[in-house]
Amino acid sequence: MIHNKLVRDKIPEIIERQGQHADTRLLSEAEYTHALEQKLDEEVGEFHKEKNLEELADILEVVYALAENLGCTKEELLQVYRNKHEKRGGFRERIYLISVSDKL
Repeated sequence: MIHNKLVRDKIPEIIERQGQHADTRLLSEAEYTHALEQKLDEEVGEFHKEKNLEELADILEVVYALAENLGCTKEELLQVYRNKHEKRGGFRERIYLISVSDKL
């Protein structure tokens, strides 16, 4: 079965333990960045279908990897999140913006 996608670090080992062979290669930096972006799209799509915490955790794993790829730690990413949350809020109040117009 051909997959041609980025997988978690332990997947080849798991495949081998199951008695199969995993044909792999290491990605260049540019390929890795592109593969992470594709993986994010894949995981978001899976969340849309499954709507569970496992899929959210997969999204989070990819987000952390993307942050690291940008030279940012999880802690730095969380600090940026906290700062933005403090300044602009979250989505808890379920506000849906319909339009913006000039005041009369």
